[in-house]
Amino acid sequence: MSSIYQTEAIVIGASAGGISALQDILTGLPADYGLPIIVLLHLPENRESKLAELFAHFIAMPVREAQDKDQINAGTLYFATAGYHLSVEVDRSFSLSCEAPVFFSRPSIDVLMESAAHAYGKHLVGILLTGANQDGADGLASIARHGGLTIVQDPGEAQVATMPKAAIAQMQPDMILPSHEIHQLLLILKTTV
Repeated sequence: MSSIYQTEAIVIGASAGGISALQDILTGLPADYGLPIIVLLHLPENRESKLAELFAHFIAMPVREAQDKDQINAGTLYFATAGYHLSVEVDRSFSLSCEAPVFFSRPSIDVLMESAAHAYGKHLVGILLTGANQDGADGLASIARHGGLTIVQDPGEAQVATMPKAAIAQMQPDMILPSHEIHQLLLILKTTV
């Protein structure tokens, strides 16, 4: 778990119940939070995402929707756009694609986490929250294989426990935490930047 002291980026995946869980863990992060946080919440493909706009109202740090070829900036909260897979390239930029859905989802948490694990290696923290399918279990396992820190929301408090349980069944995450403790961990990670 030494990667906690060398973290360069955080990726978070969520599905059903995710907006509430994200509010719990992200609200109160300071404006000078020194790490990029990349969030993927499953969304209907035919609907424009308003997540960046929504979260900008109660998050002090800069919030934006990830765009193709954008460089990933420290201290910024990014949201995946609807209808496209979001990947992190080795040069620490975003890539959007229209490949087939994974677990009926595009964007896919697995696609994001696996690409981020390749780009950041042991310097990545992956967090998987509430959700109604198995998307994210493979991605979190990939982060673990690359030496990154893996956190799963406690299924007992998740609004929909399917996604956290799938990850726990596949691998042993470094931490299984309720949302308020994930928030505290994010604050600790900020102090180690």
